[in-house]
Amino acid sequence: MGTLPETKIDYSVHPRVNSTDPIPPRPRPSEPAHVIRSDAEAIEIAERLAERFKLGAALRDREGLLPIAELDEYSQSGLWSINVPKAYGGPEVSYATLAKVISIIAAADPAIAQITQNHLAIVATVDLDGTEEQKQLFFGWALAGLRYGNAFSELKSKNVATFETKVRFEGDDVIVSGEKFYTTGALLSHFVPIVGVDETGQGHLVFAERDAPGLTVTNNWSSFGQRTTASGSVKIDEVRLPRVRALTVTSFDHPTVGGPVSQIIQSAIDAGIARGTIEDTIAFIKTYSRPWIDSGKETAGEDLFTIAAVGDLKIRLHAAEALLEIAGRAIDAARANTTLETVSEATIKTGESKVLTTEIAILAANKLFELAGTRSTLAEHNLDRHWRNARVHTLHDPVRWKFFHVGNYYLNGVHPPRHAWN
Repeated sequence: MGTLPETKIDYSVHPRVNSTDPIPPRPRPSEPAHVIRSDAEAIEIAERLAERFKLGAALRDREGLLPIAELDEYSQSGLWSINVPKAYGGPEVSYATLAKVISIIAAADPAIAQITQNHLAIVATVDLDGTEEQKQLFFGWALAGLRYGNAFSELKSKNVATFETKVRFEGDDVIVSGEKFYTTGALLSHFVPIVGVDETGQGHLVFAERDAPGLTVTNNWSSFGQRTTASGSVKIDEVRLPRVRALTVTSFDHPTVGGPVSQIIQSAIDAGIARGTIEDTIAFIKTYSRPWIDSGKETAGEDLFTIAAVGDLKIRLHAAEALLEIAGRAIDAARANTTLETVSEATIKTGESKVLTTEIAILAANKLFELAGTRSTLAEHNLDRHWRNARVHTLHDPVRWKFFHVGNYYLNGVHPPRHAWN
């Protein structure tokens, strides 16, 4: 943590988000990605990568630099295939471990962590809904180091679960047309899985190459937070692909862990944002902040109220992280024994974790400036990125509804709804 380096940036090498910089599809890796063999190895690799990703996080945010080199290293590390089942050559780590990995990366750079979210959720969907042929194909791509972006949400639809993108089948082909927004990871991916519906309303996930004819990815993400996720838009104009690329999604028609898996990754990102923010708060207080005049102390770190506030932040963070692990274990249990009861338990525990991680992420970002003082707002430090990232990312799935579903479950025995946002 400290002031941003005055670095001369070559934008031809480091393209920017929401710009006209040419960003061609990413080449496929020249060698297969590493395959992780244990939960402990996954965490060790995440910690090692996080140390490097943290170094340029503030600069990338300030300049809007897309993390291209970082993503290549990240996906080649094996962390993008950690939930591929063992039966298909993957690590199949615990979802508690997966959440820990994402929170470690998010503490260093939450934008990089968010780009992973849809890829891992797609891998889980393949496990739940794919045919044997599709599992061999899509898991194989993930293990090889190929990245999945997404083309899920639509900007003009009635709600997040309403899709106007159309899928139709002609012989051995599938054809897709529509428009998407919030397409995190698509710009820098190798494949863009597209959500669309057929004439009966059945949903499908169709895997298109990033450079497929008719597929246009636009670098137009302009949010004030999570800036370098490149979550822009995708236009799909009669994209024709082999029929095997169309995965029929039925995992929300009956109890599965599809929703909790998607949600625990979001919760882990918020936990990471909170941890990274608190670490920078402590570092700033120790390095730059002055003690308040009424404290009678020589340093800001000796201020009694500051000490108590940091203690409160740490306690809340640890509670959120503990519940995140509990949620991961509940997902593991529901995968091993899938029933309405176990899936509901995993969904509720994940919802509880989402409440706590959301609250601590926003609280920590607010407290940073209160405790660190006015000089922490100077542009040279770019600490406002923590608040911007927390505020934007926690909007994904409103916690006001988590409170409702949790309360309705415990009070009235009502099972929570099944969809990707719960």
